[in-house]
Amino acid sequence: MPGFDDHFWMKEALVEAEKAEQKDEIPVGAVIVLNDECIARGHDLRETSGDPTNHAEMIALRKAAKKIGGWRLCDCEMYVTLEPCPMCAGALILSRVKRLVYGAPNLKFGAVGSQCNILSLSGFNHKVEVTPGIMAKECGAILTRFFKNKRNEIQG
Repeated sequence: MPGFDDHFWMKEALVEAEKAEQKDEIPVGAVIVLNDECIARGHDLRETSGDPTNHAEMIALRKAAKKIGGWRLCDCEMYVTLEPCPMCAGALILSRVKRLVYGAPNLKFGAVGSQCNILSLSGFNHKVEVTPGIMAKECGAILTRFFKNKRNEIQG
């Protein structure tokens, strides 16, 4: 639909991040968009599931593939609140996602510029277009709040 832009979809990803936070998961959210329609959503569920691959991006990729009936997500765009880790960046290449839009940088594990840039390596047969920093302040704020609360819990 006309009027949907990067900020609109990042706000949707933030809704997913809030769902993760409510479950005491790291508040990262992702949505996948195809032709201006959200076809998949995900938020971190590693703690809940005990599965180290249950990052928001991986969950959204699985749902999108199921929705369209195949693993090639060539015309899809992913919006995620935090810069993807190496696993998720690799999955974006393997699933042929057209474009990645992310919010906050991931200074510890980011694989789209912060620690390394998997998406810029020349040997892969697919290139993902990247738009960083959309609503970075808002995306970073939910993470900062979450980890501050965790530290306060530990300190009693």
